[in-house]
Amino acid sequence: MRVALDEAAAAARDGEVPVGAVVSRGGELLSAARNRMRDMSDPTAHAEIVALREAAAKLGDCRLDGCDLWVTLEPCAMCAGAIALARIERLYFAAADAKGGAVLHGPRLFAQPTCHHAPEIYPGIGEEEAAAMLRAFFRARR
Repeated sequence: MRVALDEAAAAARDGEVPVGAVVSRGGELLSAARNRMRDMSDPTAHAEIVALREAAAKLGDCRLDGCDLWVTLEPCAMCAGAIALARIERLYFAAADAKGGAVLHGPRLFAQPTCHHAPEIYPGIGEEEAAAMLRAFFRARR
């Protein structure tokens, strides 16, 4: 989670919402990414999506079997869908997102009968630091 939190801090410095993500497998770091929506002019360039794309390219496979995703904020519906499609084995996330999250909040995508794959979920890892970073980012913009 430390690498994901560092990516989130870098996103904030770039003027992006401070979210970072890491994909690993068997202790090997496959990708580390941060939100890049503004930088890439791409509404789908959430940290999770960028990290999943990089890991899939590195492995040469769209299925990330046996991989873990570490992210600093509860994934939204788009990212949760991508996590399911990628077959991520374990999802670790820091801060919950009552407004935009789709794992423990909102649509709870992995609990839906139409979801063909659900990762193991481990929330709250690094939550205080991630939440503080998000609060500071949005407070500075108000």
